[in-house]
Amino acid sequence: MHPNKAFRGASREENLSFAKTRGFGVLTLAGPEGPLASHIPFILSEDGKSFAAHMVRSNPMVPLLKEDQTALMIISGPDAYISPDWYGVEDQVPTWNYVAVHLHGTIRQLPEDRLRPHLEALAEQFEQRLAPKPVWKLDKVNPDALERMQRAITPVEFTIDRVEGTWKLAQNKSEEAQVGAAEGLENSGIGQMISELAALMRTSED
Repeated sequence: MHPNKAFRGASREENLSFAKTRGFGVLTLAGPEGPLASHIPFILSEDGKSFAAHMVRSNPMVPLLKEDQTALMIISGPDAYISPDWYGVEDQVPTWNYVAVHLHGTIRQLPEDRLRPHLEALAEQFEQRLAPKPVWKLDKVNPDALERMQRAITPVEFTIDRVEGTWKLAQNKSEEAQVGAAEGLENSGIGQMISELAALMRTSED
């Protein structure tokens, strides 16, 4: 997390809302031979105190999850290089703007009877975003094929103890410089994620 308090003003609720919307992050924990990391989708609980996910059984993290393990979930959002030319003021230097949320806590393996409900809820969460497309259901998969697939994965639960967020959106600049940088991003033509970052920069002072 960035040490500048100007970029650390988002509330726990705002950071968790961002994490819920993304629904995908990098899970990290300390392995016996060094740090381990896995990129996984997840479902945040309604109360924001935990999230559910699943992992491939062959993942080297899984044998460590028989008991609660201290872990960190990193959820990254839009990010981009910021040219000092965009600020419209002198004596500026290049930087990188971004949004990132860190969830600190513990993770453990869940009983196997929790797997199918989790998979159904996970698909439902993301399928709903594709409306008006009909929601895809797990029962569309042949039962035998589904059983084989499920044998290869296992459900896990992450209990959230602490939430941190960095929203580095030029809040330490003047409003004019912040808007200028947002316009520079919008006009750069370098992708949808950049437009999302520019929009966040425009609203960060609201």
